[in-house]
Amino acid sequence: MHFPRLNLDEIEISPIEKGGSDRKFYRIHCAADRRLILVRYNLEREENRHYVQIAQFLDGHGIRVPKIYFHDPVEGLIWIEDLGERDLHSYQHESWLVRRAFYESALDEIIKLHALPESVCVEMREHLPAEFNAALYRWEQKYFCENCLGRYYKVSQSKCKELAALPGLREIAKHLAGLPRVLVHRDFQSQNIIIQNGQANLIDFQGMRPGLAEYDLASLLYDPYVHLTESERAELITYYRDGRDKSGVTCSEDFDSKLRLCAMQRLMQALGAYAFLGLVKGHKNFLQYIPRAVRSLRDTVAKIDNLEPFGSVLAEL
Repeated sequence: MHFPRLNLDEIEISPIEKGGSDRKFYRIHCAADRRLILVRYNLEREENRHYVQIAQFLDGHGIRVPKIYFHDPVEGLIWIEDLGERDLHSYQHESWLVRRAFYESALDEIIKLHALPESVCVEMREHLPAEFNAALYRWEQKYFCENCLGRYYKVSQSKCKELAALPGLREIAKHLAGLPRVLVHRDFQSQNIIIQNGQANLIDFQGMRPGLAEYDLASLLYDPYVHLTESERAELITYYRDGRDKSGVTCSEDFDSKLRLCAMQRLMQALGAYAFLGLVKGHKNFLQYIPRAVRSLRDTVAKIDNLEPFGSVLAEL
């Protein structure tokens, strides 16, 4: 109906099995040289309904994302551009020379998002989920304690509640919530960055909201799906900071501290998700990433003041 020029006899449809989303993805081969992606989403989940508006907003501001061909909001169907099957994660075994160029391309795109002025962002407010506030940071902390510590590591419920209530964690949530916000992707990691013709493209951005730029950066640099060395991470931090300077926004003096706190938050969120998806939703493949993420969280928390009880528990896992 929506693509009458396509020959139905030549169409092949294959599911794309990836991630823990409640959405379903299908690659549609229309002809030898033409492909589409069909997205079927859950109408009951609020953020799914805003994917198209966010995609068009990002595209309108020069940020590389899949083009929207057609949207059927009644059926919960979106036909979008197929950017290919190679995400940043799929290059994890290439040399750093190859990977660095792709990471830098991804950072170029996220810098464009972080540099958008507030006057531009206001127009998207009605289409975005709740901004990062103290309640959301606290939710990430409790999500980790309940699912990763409780479900996966079998830490007692009383101990989990005790850790979640640590004053140090409350103060971090309050502190981060009080800092100036920009638009952030919210899930800026290697599997949500598609590489096409050597250029990075962002996907899975329906969780975009006002937050801290350092949260996105931490999501990429402390991504449990891939391993980055300290020197590689340092190179990318320098590249990001230089890019922000060129965009007209100099990173603040407490950049390193914010990045560390955001890395802690992001890793707690990711670990909570891996345990929940693996043990509750049955996506067992997520469980393999827990040990690496716990090591990163342990190393990060060791450099943060007033979290000694939390660090002690992490050291015992």
